[in-house]
Amino acid sequence: MKARLYAIVFAALSMTGFSTAVLADNDSNNVSWKRVIGIIQPGNMVGIIQGGGQPWSTLGGEAHVNLGSGRVEFEVRGLVLAGGNSIGTPDAINQVKGTIVCGAGSPTQAVVDTPLVPLSAQGDAEFDGNVGHFPAVCAPNNLAFLVRIAAGRWIANGAVRSSP
Repeated sequence: MKARLYAIVFAALSMTGFSTAVLADNDSNNVSWKRVIGIIQPGNMVGIIQGGGQPWSTLGGEAHVNLGSGRVEFEVRGLVLAGGNSIGTPDAINQVKGTIVCGAGSPTQAVVDTPLVPLSAQGDAEFDGNVGHFPAVCAPNNLAFLVRIAAGRWIANGAVRSSP
């Protein structure tokens, strides 16, 4: 009886160790941005992606990417123009997408987009889903997260990146 109990405890501990190792491996694929901020300098380029023509601001947001699973989550709140005649509103922009840029400015740059999601009149948008496999060039230390309009220009970005 005692031997069987030890065997069960050993098996349980072994599985816990295995699970911890699997989770640790998955953690190395996770990248997060603690805030989402609006574009400050209109027209600013990130790799081959041009910035919007006006400054934008946000109340906040965050983004998370798992390079292993292809899962992307982002939320932006209060994304509105910070200049021009429509200041304080998203104006005619009613959809945005999240964009992950891998190796911005390098010869092997890769761009991965989420589908377009609704942008509310208050500037709120969110996405939680899978974008498929990331290209091999994508690594936790070479990613940028952008929020882009349907026409392709970026108007906000992930800030304060954290990765293992």
